[in-house]
Order: sequence, then C-alpha cells, then structure tokens
Amino acid sequence: MNKPLPRIRDVALAAGVSTATVSRALSHPEQVSRETRERVLAAIDATGYTINHAARNLRRRRTGAIVVLVPNLANPFFSKILSAIAAEIAPAGYNVLVADTAPQGQERDDERMLGYLSNNRADGLILLDGHLPGELRQDIGVSRSLPPLVFACEWIDGLATPSVVIDNAEGARLAIRHLVGLGHRRIAHIMGPPTNVLTIERRRGTLEGLAEAGISPREEWLLPGDFTMESGAAAAHRWLACAERPTAVFCASDEMAFGFISELHRMGLSVPRDVSVVGFDDIETASRYVPALTTVRQPRDCIGTTAARMLLALMAKSEEAKAPVLSGERRLLPIELVVRESTRPPE
Repeated sequence: MNKPLPRIRDVALAAGVSTATVSRALSHPEQVSRETRERVLAAIDATGYTINHAARNLRRRRTGAIVVLVPNLANPFFSKILSAIAAEIAPAGYNVLVADTAPQGQERDDERMLGYLSNNRADGLILLDGHLPGELRQDIGVSRSLPPLVFACEWIDGLATPSVVIDNAEGARLAIRHLVGLGHRRIAHIMGPPTNVLTIERRRGTLEGLAEAGISPREEWLLPGDFTMESGAAAAHRWLACAERPTAVFCASDEMAFGFISELHRMGLSVPRDVSVVGFDDIETASRYVPALTTVRQPRDCIGTTAARMLLALMAKSEEAKAPVLSGERRLLPIELVVRESTRPPE
C-alpha cells in the first residue's frame, strides 16, 4: 500500500505550530520569527513535504514564481510571447503567473500594480507593459522590496532597466517605404493610445518615412486608435469621410487593420482594390485573413525567450550579491516586412 503524501498539518504537527503558522512561514517568512522558520524548515525536511521545494524556497526566501504583467490579455499578440517565457522559465523551477494590467474603467489601478510588484508575490518580473507607478521608478535596482525585473516590448524612457525591444520607428519606415514603392502618395496612419511608447515611435517612423519620400503629412490623415479592432473600425469611418481619401493606410497594429478592413467590407468597399492596408505585429490571423495582411513582423517567440533568459541571469546575480542588481542592458531584436495580399499599386 502506498504511503500517503505528507500534508501541511503533518508539517505543523512535527514543528509544534499551527497550520496557519506553517502557511505564513512559507508565503511570508518575514512575518514569523527566525526560530519558528527554522522549526518549520526542519519539519518540512523531516516529512518530505512537497519534495522539499518549500524548504528550499524558504531558505532562499523565494516564492518560486515569476510574474508577467500584460497590458491587455485579450490581445492575441501576447500569446506567443507568454508561451516562450513559460517554456524558458519552467525548466529553471519557477511557476509563471500572468496578470492583466488593463485599466479597470477609465484609469489604471496603481494600487493593484503595486501589489504585483511586491517581492512577496514574485522572485522576478517581466513587464510587457510600459507603465510603472511613479513612486516605484526611483526604487528600481536599489530597493529590496522590488524583485529583479525586465521590460519586454514596451519600456520607460530614462529608466535604467534591462529591456527587450524592437526598432518600432524602423518598422513604420519599412511599411511606408513599401507603400511609396507601390506608388502611393496619399498615406494615412492609424495610431495607438496617445501616450504609449509604441505609438510615439511608430508615429515618428511614419512621419520620417513620409519625409524621406518628400511627402508632407496631413493632420487629418493621422487617425486616432488604441490598438483594438474597434478603433480600427472607427477609423474606417473617418477615412471614408476624408475629402480626399488616402489610397493607403498604415495601421499601428494588426488588430486595428482587421477592424479597418472588416468595416470597409461591411460598407461595400474592398481591400486592396479601394485602399491598401499594412499592419504591425504579424499575429497568427494575419496570414489567414482575407485578404492576407501585409504587416511588420515582430519576433514574438524570440522576445519571450530573450526576456526570460535576461531575467533568470539577473535573478542569479541578485541572489549571489544578496542585493538588487542594476542593469540597463537593452536587446534590440530584428524585424521584417511581410508582403501579402492587402497592398497593391493605386488605381
């Protein structure tokens, strides 16, 4: 007959404490005395509770978890990045916890984000979101209350933190050069959220690409958006209302491109017959969409893998130094334009 696996009450009995004290010693070791922690450790070793993972984590003051903060879990762009992070982190013995930082209502909940950033929650953080509460920015790399962290995709200008990014402005220039090369001169741009770093860089690249071709941008052809399909659909109505319609549209995300194209189709128009469209990201749907979307491809697998490896290396250095390790390393990953069926020369 198989021997039953030890349970937390077995640890409590062996340590001579309550199950609540054992739980507290495992999740919040700073809340119990050193003597109590040692007794719980000894009891964990004696009972073989959770194959001694808990004992190891307690000795190292580890939670055994990496937290990934995502600005919008509903956006399929993040799926491959998260999958690659998990594949790299799991063999190192950590669990991956994913939290959505999308605003609840009209404003972000900084209190909730402060909770995610506590080192009682995680041994390391990967931020796919470029937002960080102001009071924490000066603590990066110096405060023991913050675990090691790495930014991926987004970042905060002027903050010396490790990051994994692409050249968003160059991606936009590639899109504009492609459209100009097809003969387009009237080119619109559907942007992301106004203060987002990706929006700023992709808008800058768009304007530089137009200037490079000797094209003066028109303010009415810079259309507001927020990376969602809904905002792409709304931009289709703005494009339709233009006195002189652009013959091509560069969207700052694939999702907005899908919304733009589908709304035009609903109104009896066709891409690329009536307007050429370029996206940004190359998510899975892009190659299967009708028409297949010309877009700027981000190496999402590589973004996730690189961010995870950077974080594990930073965590190892921090543990060895017994203190936070400051790093401003920035990895710039390659991008490419993938030409498909949604673009053609203007009529």
